[in-house]
Amino acid sequence: MSFLRRRKPPENQKPTPPQPEPELEEDDNKKKELTPNKKIPKKAEERVKWSCLDNCCWFVGCVCTVWWGLLFLYNAMPASIPQFVSEAITGPWPDPPGVKLHKEGLKAKHPVVFVPGIVTGGLELWEGHQCAEGLFRKRLWGGTFGEVYKRPLCWVEHMSLNNETGLDPPSIRVRPVPGLVAADYFVPGYFVWAVLIANLARIGYEEKTMHMAAYDWRISFQNTEVRDQTLSRIKSNIELMVATNGGKKAVVVPHSMGALYFLHFMKWVEAPAPMGGGGGPDWCAKHIKAVMNIGGPFLGVPKSVSGLFSAEARDIAVARAIAPGALDKDLFHIQTLQYIMKMTRTWDSTMSMIPKGGDTIWGGLDWSPEEGYLPSKRKKHRSNAADCSADNENVSTESKARNIVNYGRIISFGKDVAEAHSSEIKKIDFRDAVKGSNTANNTCRDVWTEYHDMGLVGIKAVAEYKVYTAGELVDLLNFVAPKMMARGNAHFSYGIADDLDDPKYAHYKYWSNPLETKLPNAPEMEIYSMYGVGIPTERAYVYRQSPSSECYIPFQIDTSADEDDKDKRLKDGVFTVDGDETVPALSAGYMCAKGWRGKTRFNPSGIKTYVREYDHAPPSNLLLEGRGTESGAHVDIMGNFALIEDIIRVAAGATGEELGGDQVYSDIFKWSEKIKLPL
Repeated sequence: MSFLRRRKPPENQKPTPPQPEPELEEDDNKKKELTPNKKIPKKAEERVKWSCLDNCCWFVGCVCTVWWGLLFLYNAMPASIPQFVSEAITGPWPDPPGVKLHKEGLKAKHPVVFVPGIVTGGLELWEGHQCAEGLFRKRLWGGTFGEVYKRPLCWVEHMSLNNETGLDPPSIRVRPVPGLVAADYFVPGYFVWAVLIANLARIGYEEKTMHMAAYDWRISFQNTEVRDQTLSRIKSNIELMVATNGGKKAVVVPHSMGALYFLHFMKWVEAPAPMGGGGGPDWCAKHIKAVMNIGGPFLGVPKSVSGLFSAEARDIAVARAIAPGALDKDLFHIQTLQYIMKMTRTWDSTMSMIPKGGDTIWGGLDWSPEEGYLPSKRKKHRSNAADCSADNENVSTESKARNIVNYGRIISFGKDVAEAHSSEIKKIDFRDAVKGSNTANNTCRDVWTEYHDMGLVGIKAVAEYKVYTAGELVDLLNFVAPKMMARGNAHFSYGIADDLDDPKYAHYKYWSNPLETKLPNAPEMEIYSMYGVGIPTERAYVYRQSPSSECYIPFQIDTSADEDDKDKRLKDGVFTVDGDETVPALSAGYMCAKGWRGKTRFNPSGIKTYVREYDHAPPSNLLLEGRGTESGAHVDIMGNFALIEDIIRVAAGATGEELGGDQVYSDIFKWSEKIKLPL
């Protein structure tokens, strides 16, 4: 056998090393990559690690993606599928009120005017600074709120008003969105007026017989006329709708703060020019059939005090307790609560909802109209004024003994102060305290609030006063925010009139306070107070002084204050009573239950008034019922079928008596009798 022999290189030539085959080299590299013990450089490790902010952004992104995906699928599916699924599970779905009443033969008759409340109306940009480039006529409030995340400081700057005038800052114009779309939905998928509008359309209503009285809810009521002529536009639109509908009077449906705004309008429209609209003393009698107020805070809301005092409500206070410091930190270059306070304290409208009537209405150190209220003893059946009078005589001794809640103490510094007898509370008057500069004054000008001008002495004086009743709240706010209250006191009043014929009450600052103004001379008109009950609603607060730090808000709701009792009237530092989660039943119902009932000095022509309460029932299935068809919550009640049916019947020509008169679940008549107000 012959063999092939490798040829020897020449002696003067060095042998070349063998070259590895390419395939083997690639396999070796792959093996190295798969080797678990390979060390990663430190710089690469740092790039792999996620910060807390990365995790938060990832979580928010996931939630938003899932939410929008579900919303897309829900809107993409045929409208019959949710109803089919619901009927398969719970039985036939009740007809919406519009469909039900259309079957009964009801048709559109009286034109309807909607008056939205605070924060529910859309606002759009007409002029702004360089940072708002590309946002002309885009919504800054309402819609998707996309600009809050993209450019938060720019958004705060454009949503704030001038701190001296309460009007537009230089080179900024933000105006209300016009038309029904102004407040049909607050954000996509979250209805406000849309359900009511859709049901009215079922019996023949359309845009020419419905009007959304959109206004800039940030500015004072009178300034909506000064800047935008909004009151004049409402007057003209109502006159046009009445004239083009055969002289049929309008049904006006205000919601929340819109009830105060329309109360102001009814005085403005009859007052002589230039302060008023010059419509004459019979304008309301000629143009308005009924005013159906939904969740109207006629006597104010304690929630507005906590918002102005510490930029808090119970939900924010609880969030603050869960994540201490998170709402005070420089998150996304915006110190959250400080900027919220800076912005909202320029909104004069918030001061329209400071509690009115002082201790006479809201109670003092040792009494309140709601004393004895126990959620566990709350009746679940419908009643009227006569039934409530009978219930007045049957208050159990056990209930009286268990009543240790002093709701009249709207702000207490410490749970022990909230529960102590008034004789045990030693108060040091804060009104004469000397204010001084705070150390944060020079470094926090971009998040300046008036607390920075109080100094530590002024802050300590507020806490040492211990407890504040409704009669002392205005003095408190005048002390902690004098510039804000200087604007507020020029446009609003919070007292009780001794003599309504005094010429001073002709001034517009009194027109939104039902205790300092008369209803119009319109004996055929009707006024309704329609609101939800059965939900714990903020009534009073336990506060504590915050730890001192740079750019801080010095007071916080003390979320550690809780009640051990099963009724839990004190939870997370907040005392609650019956209401719609925002407005206590006392504020929403007192005027129609007693203050305006019959011929009184506040209602000299004897306009008929009705109290219509809607007992809250949460949705049995959130996916199928959404926010519920029997909800009594402050905004969700706008989808309550019973409330919508009442409004449609009145718009179609019914009277309050035909609806059944009063419909009451709370103790509003009992509480009203405890208020000793000369009528």
